[in-house]
Amino acid sequence: MTEIQRGEVLDLVTGDHHALIEQGAIRAEPRFETHDAGVFEQAQELDVVDVPVGIHVGPSKRDIDVVRGLTHGAIIAAADMVTSVTIPENRAIVDPLADLLDVLDLQPAGPDVFIGRSQPMPHGRVFGGQVLAQTVIAAGRTVNDLPDAAEQPRRIHSLHGYFLRAGDSSAPIRFVVERLRDGHSFSARGVHAIQNDQPILSVMTSFQTDAGGMDHQDSMPAAPDPETLQTLAEVFSGIDNAQATFWSEDKAIDLRHVEGAIYVRPGRQQAAQQSVWLRAIGHMPDDPLLHAAVLAYSSDYSLLEPVLRRHGLAWSDRRLRAASLDHAMWFHRPGRADDWTLYTQASPSASGGRGLAAGRMFNTDGILLATVAQEGMLRVKQS
Repeated sequence: MTEIQRGEVLDLVTGDHHALIEQGAIRAEPRFETHDAGVFEQAQELDVVDVPVGIHVGPSKRDIDVVRGLTHGAIIAAADMVTSVTIPENRAIVDPLADLLDVLDLQPAGPDVFIGRSQPMPHGRVFGGQVLAQTVIAAGRTVNDLPDAAEQPRRIHSLHGYFLRAGDSSAPIRFVVERLRDGHSFSARGVHAIQNDQPILSVMTSFQTDAGGMDHQDSMPAAPDPETLQTLAEVFSGIDNAQATFWSEDKAIDLRHVEGAIYVRPGRQQAAQQSVWLRAIGHMPDDPLLHAAVLAYSSDYSLLEPVLRRHGLAWSDRRLRAASLDHAMWFHRPGRADDWTLYTQASPSASGGRGLAAGRMFNTDGILLATVAQEGMLRVKQS
């Protein structure tokens, strides 16, 4: 583990990849490349650029100034930085699920402010699903401390977020929570994920006490037993490089495609839908907020793939430029992220360099747990 102390900043400049590699902040780019829709991908058209690696500790300011800065579009000041952040060395993920749970264990850094680290990534950019999951935890912490939380727990039922900038996986992220409303049965929270004095993700969340009422759901479609499908280790068997190792060995989520993965080659049929089975690779604590966060984390892995399937593309296509733009999720019923979940996905439209996809999550009993929607920038660079 590497300990970064207050005031210790890597002497690097934006985009200096050779320096990054020499100092161990990122690994050299492999010959085989994949681009995941959940990764904050560099795209000049979106004003998304490489973030300088390192931790800049500014003067202590009140967190309300951070929120006001967001509201008025000003540069955001980091407030009351903790004295140290522990992050794993590159390639030091011994137990991927334990690492994910540690990433989600945000540390208090002031009133309604939390700080967390990121999972190490081979390309040095933060996985969008990770930051999304961390905002769920941050918001939930400020709901679980309400006076009636023990008698009437409020569970997350929806989130709506915008990915604003690329995140640096080697630097900490601050999560500033706004308590927007606490009503009789609903609570609303805004969460801003801040890195290097700028927001990288802004999310609105809503929580509700348990309630009765009308109840119906879509039926779960037929799908093969997940144990009969290829694992990612089998998909990447025989490919010896950092990206393949990352996808096949370092993942906290067991992800299995019903129609076959499209990391290396396009799908056999150009259809704008697919299904995947997913679950955490080990047992998780009995914490409903944590399970909701890990479901949100998992929801960002493959949701834009129906767009690629429809157009005969694979993630390994070097012409592809992808970036998540936004993410919405509705939690209908409680579920466990360490049980098999069928994630059915479809894309109703792609236009203007953007693709829209929607997904539904069912448990093995056919219960609809969640509905997800995401739009992403998906462009194919012309040679």
